[in-house]
Amino acid sequence: MERGMNGGSGPRIVSWNVTSRCTLACAHCSIDASRDGSPGDLDTAAGMALIDQIAAVGRPILILSGGEPLLRPDIFDLAGYAAGRGLRVAMGTSGVLVTDAVAGRIRDAGIRKVAVSIDSTDPGVHDAFRGVDGAWEQAVNGIRALRRAGVPVQINASIGGPDAGEVDGIVAFGKSLGVRDYQFFFLVPTGRGKDLADIPPESSEGAIGRILAHARDPGLSVRPTCAPQFVRVAARMGLDPALWGRGCIAGTAYCRITPAGDVTPCPYLPLPVGSVREEAFGEIWRGSPILAALRDPDRLGGKCGRCGYRRTCGGCRARAYGVRRRREDSCGGAVRSSGPGGDILAEDPCCPYEPGQGEMKHD
Repeated sequence: MERGMNGGSGPRIVSWNVTSRCTLACAHCSIDASRDGSPGDLDTAAGMALIDQIAAVGRPILILSGGEPLLRPDIFDLAGYAAGRGLRVAMGTSGVLVTDAVAGRIRDAGIRKVAVSIDSTDPGVHDAFRGVDGAWEQAVNGIRALRRAGVPVQINASIGGPDAGEVDGIVAFGKSLGVRDYQFFFLVPTGRGKDLADIPPESSEGAIGRILAHARDPGLSVRPTCAPQFVRVAARMGLDPALWGRGCIAGTAYCRITPAGDVTPCPYLPLPVGSVREEAFGEIWRGSPILAALRDPDRLGGKCGRCGYRRTCGGCRARAYGVRRRREDSCGGAVRSSGPGGDILAEDPCCPYEPGQGEMKHD
């Protein structure tokens, strides 16, 4: 195993879905969140015990996510406790519940950055995707409130359909609000989004290029997420891939914890590798055979295993697990789940690159 991809040290990022409750009805929600949520969420005491366990293996970024984390009554207690244990606390939110008062509480709890979802500069497009009228306006107002409170903001945008033109517009709009950090998420077929159409491989390559072009803007931070082939595209563009680290970090530097306490390699790979109700987080992180497999790029199958970028890209393990490898079925069309028999080490079915044969042309 290569250095930095073993379980000897703790993760760099942990995303904790603190609740499955949400006021929105997003078409792509990976945990199928709802207004009522689901029973069995970790309570306050269990949440603080989890924070202790995470702090025992390192000082990662802890992302408090959901659902909508601001619906959890003890969210600021949890955030403050995590910050006090030395974790770098961030939050992922729809932004619709962020007022000036809430922004102040976020700042005072020690939350260092808040990611707010903005999927389009067109309010109607965003609202349709998020399932609630007025969501765009509330999210933008939330960003402004966070900025007034002095809380750094990141915009998270979902990339869907063949048109990647929104990339430039979202960055321009975010800059007008004083936002310098952007993550663009490529659809992964899981949760409520399992039947949504994915982006054709050639179009996704074009979108990655448009995103990475903004990395040339001094002071901007941009990252394509759930599109690990961006490492190869960045190298082709003359950018240093080391600026971003490995493409897919599922199970190598990153993991997700569900509201009920299950640990999975990432939010889009719904394969539990352990439960913090049954064993300590550190034991799961260091001892899971599934995570050990993800940390060994030499175990990758198909063209990912033959690819010269396997150590820096790794291919999307969630797509390998969740969709059929026949591209005409799964990439650019309606997704067909392969069910629990999916192979986390199979080739990424939606990457157009053929090792040893040059790159596929793209826009």
